[in-house]
Amino acid sequence: MADTYETLTATDALARFSEGSLSPETLVEDCLTRIERDNPKVNAFTCINGKEARRLAAESARRWQAGTPCGSLDGIPVTIKDLTLTKGLPTRLGSTTTVPDGPWEVDAPISRHLRNAGAIVVGKTTSPEFGWKGVTDNPLHGITRNPWNTELTPGGSSGGAGAAAALNLGLLHQGSDAGGSIRIPCSFTGTFGIKPTFGWVPQWPASTMSTLSHLGPMTRTAGDSALMLSVMAQPDARDGYAGNPTGPDWLTPPPASLQGWRIAFSSNLGYVDVAPDIAQRVEEAIAYLEALGATVERTDPGFSDPLKTFNTLWFAGATQALEKLDEQQQVALDPGFLEIARRGQGVSLSAYLAARRKRSELTAHMAAFHERYDLLVTPTMPIAPFTAGHNVPPGKHYRDWMDWTPFSYPFNLTQQPAASLPCGLDKQGLPVGLHLVAGKYQDLKVLHAAQLLERYLPPPAPPNC
Repeated sequence: MADTYETLTATDALARFSEGSLSPETLVEDCLTRIERDNPKVNAFTCINGKEARRLAAESARRWQAGTPCGSLDGIPVTIKDLTLTKGLPTRLGSTTTVPDGPWEVDAPISRHLRNAGAIVVGKTTSPEFGWKGVTDNPLHGITRNPWNTELTPGGSSGGAGAAAALNLGLLHQGSDAGGSIRIPCSFTGTFGIKPTFGWVPQWPASTMSTLSHLGPMTRTAGDSALMLSVMAQPDARDGYAGNPTGPDWLTPPPASLQGWRIAFSSNLGYVDVAPDIAQRVEEAIAYLEALGATVERTDPGFSDPLKTFNTLWFAGATQALEKLDEQQQVALDPGFLEIARRGQGVSLSAYLAARRKRSELTAHMAAFHERYDLLVTPTMPIAPFTAGHNVPPGKHYRDWMDWTPFSYPFNLTQQPAASLPCGLDKQGLPVGLHLVAGKYQDLKVLHAAQLLERYLPPPAPPNC
């Protein structure tokens, strides 16, 4: 194997640790070297944890040599999003309104679970301010760029994790998704990511977006995401929104085929305008589902665009961050975030409760839909990545980031598991995502379908990787 590890998976790295053909020290050093080389191009990291990562890698190497790894991720380099508390590393939320010198004394549940399993945090990844939008730039750390073309956005809000995953700057990456923030960057960067059913992965402190927000993995393969979920999806008493407390066996192997599965394919949800070349790649991927034995029916899920419902809840959530800031701090905010937070201040209690009612109706509708179908499959994104530093594609008719992400936010309202799997390249040579959605608590169906599809749709690598 080459002396760098741009496409190595965590699953393969663990096997090589076990057989002695790779050391955690070698892997972490290579990862840090490539971060130093590539991060200036994409700006995926807010901070790099080099000294501590090397120390932990040496300890991990000694454990593997003794045949006593401390956990299921011992020695694997990982990244944590800047919205997630990480002991010893700054969590700045992409905002100049945060205190630069901490103290950083507490791990969020995800950070704690990953470290307890032996994972080595090599750095924190970028997010827009407070994770508010579907691209990644902020007043504190600047613009994050797409490894496939650094003039373009990697999406957001987990854009740093998406760029890092595409370049394998770390093998496992934590994202968060309250309206598409895992799936948007995975589609734009050619990586895999899943928003698991709400409640599997504990959150603390609670998101300002409340029960819209899911935490999940972003990786090069679906198998690595399953591995990461086996560690992340453990209960934590601090989580005040705990859902179903006992998760599945995330490492259950996929079936031999999809024989007997009923899959609904909706090319546009009945109301979305999709770029023709993206639609073509998705159509081609549907044929692979049929080749795997599934029965695919072309049908829309039967709901109208829930954008008004989502925006009411999203804008109202944004006001929580605003309430903690004085006038001088508010002036320093990303202007777009300040605008939606102020729009949220105008949401009446009646409108908020009506949105919650509409959300419940949509959730019930999709529960009934998934009594008939194992999966709903759509494009992840209707458009290609666009110029970095813009909230919407320049020259287009969109006002807000939600206007160009119509496939993602409905399933935050319903709290269903949903993933983006790369399914080829568009006419510009940029990644296209396939969106896989299952009923609540049926996350393994998403993971297993994705793992089988990867036989036909191997994860792509950026051209200079």
